[in-house]
Amino acid sequence: MRITVLGAGSWGTTVAALVCKRHDTLVWSRDPGVAEEINTRHRNQVYLPGFTLPPALTATADLAAATSGAQVLIVAVPSHAFRDVLDRARAHAQPWIPVVSLAKGLEDGTDLRMTQIIEQVLPGHPAAALTGPNLAREILAGKAAATVIASGNETVAPMLQEIFQRGLLRVYTNGDVIGCELGGALKNVVAIAAGMAEGLEVGDNTRAAVITRGLAELTQLGVAMGGAAATFAGLTGLGDLVATCLSPYSRNRHVGEQLGRGRKLDEVLADMIMTAEGVRTTPVAVRLGDRHGLELPICRTIHRVLIGDLTARDAYAGLRHSPAGTESGPW
Repeated sequence: MRITVLGAGSWGTTVAALVCKRHDTLVWSRDPGVAEEINTRHRNQVYLPGFTLPPALTATADLAAATSGAQVLIVAVPSHAFRDVLDRARAHAQPWIPVVSLAKGLEDGTDLRMTQIIEQVLPGHPAAALTGPNLAREILAGKAAATVIASGNETVAPMLQEIFQRGLLRVYTNGDVIGCELGGALKNVVAIAAGMAEGLEVGDNTRAAVITRGLAELTQLGVAMGGAAATFAGLTGLGDLVATCLSPYSRNRHVGEQLGRGRKLDEVLADMIMTAEGVRTTPVAVRLGDRHGLELPICRTIHRVLIGDLTARDAYAGLRHSPAGTESGPW
């Protein structure tokens, strides 16, 4: 099977390196230098320094050439670039091929999930999402992990499951596409909050409370939007939340940690090569909370920090002094 991965960041390159062991795989990079390095040196030093990629993996900076031969199209660009890349690829995609999103975000302006964008831009193509606690460096190093293919298509899902199943990477299927995508996107907001706790050195008890109450918030919003509550207790909810909140490889946790240490958001983002999706997802979460009449105090507090209305220290002081209700209610 011919597979194309659009996006040569850390996760896109990792997924391409996995699937190329059984399938003819091509990865597209917007940077010709990255594509050349993958082809000639079997490395991607910008996004995955220190790793050697399989010689079978090839790369190109030509989007049309990358898309035209694909029988499965995997989209691994950040949410803010997702629609534009699909728009440019649309004329070259073969009819009816599955399109899989790797992006864990929501589109700012429309508040849409990535599979919804696929359905808008490429109608008739089965849309799916690969999501879960998947830290690229650990998976590329061969460490055990689990992930989820979220798809409402009962024929396509097992086929995609077989494509992604490799070694110690266990792949599950889940028909709750809404819940899986929202879990993957919204946990990034909570990861910023958890990182702030680390930067402020408020202690593990406080961090555990924020993670747990954050899970309650994303579950409340996810269920209000049509997701299943059980999904948020699984790999694409709790599992992804734990990995993203605790891992030193997490970009969103890093942003929060730096904010907790007193740095400005613009400074933090300027030092980062890769995208921290939670920064763009936070205002979307607040808008969705307004739409569904939900308090979402952690999401709203993080939003105030990101826009400069509140310091990280004051944010945590405010959360600590909030009155406690029932555990099933807001913070």
